[in-house]
Amino acid sequence: MFSRKRLIPVGICFVVLAALTLFVGLALNASAGQDSPKEEIIEQIVQYLKNKNVKIVDSKLRDMASTVYEESEAYDLDYRLVLAVIRVESNFKNDAVSSKGARGLLQIKPSLAKYIAKEAGGRYEGVHSLHDSDNNIRLGVYHLSALLDDFKTVSAALHAYNVGSTKAKKKPFGNKEPKTRFTNHVLKEYQRNIEVLPESD
Repeated sequence: MFSRKRLIPVGICFVVLAALTLFVGLALNASAGQDSPKEEIIEQIVQYLKNKNVKIVDSKLRDMASTVYEESEAYDLDYRLVLAVIRVESNFKNDAVSSKGARGLLQIKPSLAKYIAKEAGGRYEGVHSLHDSDNNIRLGVYHLSALLDDFKTVSAALHAYNVGSTKAKKKPFGNKEPKTRFTNHVLKEYQRNIEVLPESD
């Protein structure tokens, strides 16, 4: 025989489930209007790039900002330093080519790209692949991170980034920080970035 007493626990379960569903729905709606800290920083990088007159469509601008942030995080680098290096190396021009054949945003040489592509999670498929901004950033951030591990200080790593690690090792600065036009320029730009962009978590 069917008993009404058995309906009470089942009814309570439905009430509890309905309340939980409502609560979760309200929580999701409340958080929908709020970006995560990562998304907020990426949006600020996008605005930073627009302020630097980077002339690419918004979707690619956002891809660039995301790649800078995510690759920097992956190697425990300050994304603001990476932006400073890009600013000095190419002024955010993806089609930049140096007199020595370095290419793209972070001015990667083909010979270096061939050597580090696999470990960096990037690729080298001819010089055109160095003008793919995501690929170029991936290679450049990996390279900068490796130089920081090798040379220990930001100034020394930047100097090696500029002149090549072999040349940097042949002319060590001893206990002094290398102060060159390139390192000074990047560090000044880095300081400006620190003043206008937030630190990542």
